[in-house]
Amino acid sequence: MEPTMVRRLWQLVEPVHALVYYAPELTEEAAALGLATDERWPGYFALRSAPLGAAGPELVTATYYSFSPRMVAEYVPAIWSVADPAKVLDARLSGVDRALRALLGDRVDSPELAEAAALARRAAEAADLAGRPLAAANADLPWPDAPHLALWQAATVLREHRGDGHVAALLTAGLDPTEALVSFAAVGAAPVEVFASRRWSAQEWAAARDRLAGRGLVDADGVATDAGYRLRDEVERRTDELAAAPWRALGPAVGRLAQLLAPVTGAVVASGMLPARSTLGIRRDAPAS
Repeated sequence: MEPTMVRRLWQLVEPVHALVYYAPELTEEAAALGLATDERWPGYFALRSAPLGAAGPELVTATYYSFSPRMVAEYVPAIWSVADPAKVLDARLSGVDRALRALLGDRVDSPELAEAAALARRAAEAADLAGRPLAAANADLPWPDAPHLALWQAATVLREHRGDGHVAALLTAGLDPTEALVSFAAVGAAPVEVFASRRWSAQEWAAARDRLAGRGLVDADGVATDAGYRLRDEVERRTDELAAAPWRALGPAVGRLAQLLAPVTGAVVASGMLPARSTLGIRRDAPAS
């Protein structure tokens, strides 16, 4: 499979998964559980970590990779004293149900959406889960009967499958969590300010930049050198390769899935609920085509 198709499918899947963190319906569900909603992080950590059970801060930090351990410890495990993981899982499906119905209207019950869900589930079930804890935790959940919820769950498994593979690519490249963000900012994937949400201190950021400079990957201003660009290109290439197998399992039907996903992704993006740029470098300010 061409790397451009793997990347395209990720760009279609990522926003569908990400509505769980940004849709107002999910904020309402988090509030109903008793989670604080004056900032996004209590809901984010609960909604994303719940498939792991009542995970502690070390496990969450390890699987998310790029968050400061101090930041994770602010929310985990405290969120589980407010909302049991099983209740969080119920709440996120309820919120996703409401959000997708609001976004898609009658298309929720369309044959096209049912076909997209079936194809996406096939891809998700073909994913090799060895060494991929977040993908495996989501794959271990029961499949919802409703096609739009099955589509969302498949998108979540595939998104976390890619994310777990991305962590493997970063480790192989010798980029620790802070260096991963600094090197990504250095190639202009997103402004440095976007990565501040991971809450590494200025001193930790500067130290990571110095380590990368010592390897010849960034210059004195923190801008990627040619070697830095090559390394990040290699990380993204390896990430695409590690993410390709589930899509490859669909054979020629993968093009049909991309066609069916595009209007769903477009509806999510056009809603304006997602940030214009993510820390993954995906632009979300134009509908998918």
